[in-house]
Amino acid sequence: MTAPLALSSEASTPRPTSLVDIVYRAILTSVADGTYAPNDRLPSEHDLAGQFGVSRPVVRSALDRLRREGAIVSRRGAGSFVRASEAKQTLGFAPVESIADIQRCYEFRLTIEPDAAFHAALRRDESALHSIAAALDLLATATRQEQHREDADFMFHHAIAEASNNHYYAASLQALRSHIAVGMKIHGLSLLGPNSGLKGVLDEHEGIFRAIQDGEAEAARSCMAIHIRTSRDRLFEGRLLDLSL
Repeated sequence: MTAPLALSSEASTPRPTSLVDIVYRAILTSVADGTYAPNDRLPSEHDLAGQFGVSRPVVRSALDRLRREGAIVSRRGAGSFVRASEAKQTLGFAPVESIADIQRCYEFRLTIEPDAAFHAALRRDESALHSIAAALDLLATATRQEQHREDADFMFHHAIAEASNNHYYAASLQALRSHIAVGMKIHGLSLLGPNSGLKGVLDEHEGIFRAIQDGEAEAARSCMAIHIRTSRDRLFEGRLLDLSL
């Protein structure tokens, strides 16, 4: 799989990252962020190979590593499944019930995601950069096909939170996953049509990635804030609700 932006030679690169590493990290991120929940069956090797644009042996090696680490288990004749985890208390929010809740979600994201991007630019390593780039690659492919993938969009934002090496950012985004998905879904639909805005949004994502890749923390914070704010304004067509009590 080819990342949409080449990794900077100035970034910390202690060792080359293989295709197996990239697929392993992407699947592990999907398990961690709840895309694949405990006891969920993973897609087949064939489907995963198509999803990541790699060979089946690459996928098989990544799955073998995940099995050795206990993240997934194999069931004879049924495939690979996410290992069941012990029940634990997790952070949660009430479901989205109104357009006002979507606006509140954007408002809250603006208080955490720009700072997560700031810290990601300072703390990212090669593996983290490849996780962000993998999500960006999925977004780029969808854009070329005039589609929007909110799953890849969330993966991009969550990978940045992970790259900050502060689990509070990642946990907060995970708790907000379903809330964020509502806004991303509506926003994605608003970008389609004869005057598609998909390319402009992809440019925003690429700008965030580039700033993180180059270690430009303030630029990363600014790019993320601009992206979330303009996404909100596109969705609301510049007419925010009055949330005064």
